[in-house]
Amino acid sequence: MLALFFIFLVLAAQFESFIDPLVIMLSVPLSMFGALMTLKLTGGTLNVYSQIGLITLVGLITKHGILIVEFTNQLRAQGVETFDAIVKASGQRLRPILMTTGAMVLGALPLALSTGAGSESRIQIGWVIVGGMSFGTLLTVFVVPTMYSLFARKKIPGANKADALDQPASSVHQH
Repeated sequence: MLALFFIFLVLAAQFESFIDPLVIMLSVPLSMFGALMTLKLTGGTLNVYSQIGLITLVGLITKHGILIVEFTNQLRAQGVETFDAIVKASGQRLRPILMTTGAMVLGALPLALSTGAGSESRIQIGWVIVGGMSFGTLLTVFVVPTMYSLFARKKIPGANKADALDQPASSVHQH
């Protein structure tokens, strides 16, 4: 819970908003569900090692939401409509999201399938990351854009600063 709170505060400072971090953090329960179900299916338990994997998973899965929300905000600041910005950001950020997931899942698979001395600890961390990243990513690419469209601010601060600066002062004060 402390890790979630800390990440939320960091994201709130980064985005200067409480809504965007909330949208991003909605991906965490999805990945946690995937991780815990994978532990149950593989006969794992919730112990210190699997909890380390869960904390790692929180940071990894929030990265997906950050990629989508940050790029959507940039597009909206350029004047793109919210729906169009979400569609474009989701499409353009899908490849990096899938590459990150693929790298983490394939990197954690040897941990999950390990045998030998000390493998009990590595197996727990491995399955948490494999299950959480796989299931979390599958749902995050749908949930984050949907929630962003529901909770998005109507106007991004600074979206039309360039337009206001380009207008001559005389046209701004006309009655």
